[in-house]
Amino acid sequence: MPTHGPGHLRAFDYVGLYRYSLTFCCHSKQRLFTDPAAVELALSQIQRAAVEEQIAVLAYCFMPDHLHLLVEGLADSSDALRFIVRAKQLSGFHYKQTFGEALWQRYGFEHVLRDDEDTRRVARYLLENPVRGGLVERVQDYPFVGSFVYTIDEILEEITT
Repeated sequence: MPTHGPGHLRAFDYVGLYRYSLTFCCHSKQRLFTDPAAVELALSQIQRAAVEEQIAVLAYCFMPDHLHLLVEGLADSSDALRFIVRAKQLSGFHYKQTFGEALWQRYGFEHVLRDDEDTRRVARYLLENPVRGGLVERVQDYPFVGSFVYTIDEILEEITT
């Protein structure tokens, strides 16, 4: 599929009530998200960007060297590309100020969810990354997953119903 810029769809403007699965990789694939302080700092700045851009953070999972986000525009004017730039800019700036090194690789990955993709199923898949990666046996045991919309139990129950 043709893109303009890294991974962005040419025929899609990323504005409106859409859902996105995003992945941001740490600079040089460093394992920066093993430190709770680093995760908390990045998460707080991502949440700040989400509020500013009217984006809901439906699920997040900080793996040691990357971050998965499932987000959704809350208004017709919600701009996912602006959110991505702002989230990485704010968290990267504050991370550098606190820890003295770069946080993010320049580019990330995004997937626009289709209407037939169930939000909570995608959220569950995202939250199960630490289990699939062998970091924990249960999602509930991993400290760096969550949502600002759902409880973890609500997301995990989705597959069993």
